[in-house]
Amino acid sequence: MATSTCTVSMCNKPHQFILDGYAGILYFWGKSNTMQFPAHLKYTKDHEWILIEGNTGTIGITDFAQRELGDIVYVEIEGAGEHMSRESVFGTVEAVKTVSELFMPVSGTITEVNAGLESAPESVNQDPYGAGWMIKVNLSDLSETDALLSAEEYQQLVGA
Repeated sequence: MATSTCTVSMCNKPHQFILDGYAGILYFWGKSNTMQFPAHLKYTKDHEWILIEGNTGTIGITDFAQRELGDIVYVEIEGAGEHMSRESVFGTVEAVKTVSELFMPVSGTITEVNAGLESAPESVNQDPYGAGWMIKVNLSDLSETDALLSAEEYQQLVGA
């Protein structure tokens, strides 16, 4: 059984550990265990985020959602070029142990799909607010964004 005196974090400091009775030192590098909640985004209770730039919205799933799903192996987007209503399903995310539906945070026409996710769905895990974006939409009703959550409200919702 492995034990540690600290949590994994972005650092290059040595951490003591005990593994099957043997003491040693281990270095941790890599992704932080700290969840991200970018303040410039809006969020849904279903764990999607949206970046609003004029009448265009870029949509993906949150850091919290990708952590809950685990390793994402496939992303399927439906409705490219179509107008979709708020809260309608625009696709699915498949992880090793589950499949989850993706919901539109606002009404709009899907103008672009992140083609990079076809060959690299793990981008959603590695960079959910960057390379892991899923669709871009032309918003049909900007007032719908008023019902979305701020970063602080979303953080409270997920208990982080």
